[in-house]
Amino acid sequence: MSKRQLFRLEYPLRCSAALLYEFVSTSNGLGEWFADKVDDKDGVFSFNWNGTIEKAEVVSQEVDKFIRFRWLHAAKEEYFEFRIEKTEVSNQTILVISDFAEKNEVKDQSQLWDYQIKDMVHRLGA
Repeated sequence: MSKRQLFRLEYPLRCSAALLYEFVSTSNGLGEWFADKVDDKDGVFSFNWNGTIEKAEVVSQEVDKFIRFRWLHAAKEEYFEFRIEKTEVSNQTILVISDFAEKNEVKDQSQLWDYQIKDMVHRLGA
């Protein structure tokens, strides 16, 4: 089995950090763009895609800055994270996504994130 590797993607967005954080850290926000339905209970989020449910726990977060999840079925050191940064010069909001994938699957995973972020941008009006 090949080792999964960390990769990062950056998306410039035209919205406030507070609004973006709401979209990446709450069941209502994530249900708008990330999965068909999202529920959370005691820091464990259940993501439903066409009847398939995957669960992830929140391992760390800082309001309006970042939230890190770990899939319950994944290795302990793996996670996916939404981090909100601001550029120094233009003060533009940047969403930085960190995720893990097999080396030969990084391109496909990146394209999937691109598709999902386009949906989020549409819903945000950003």
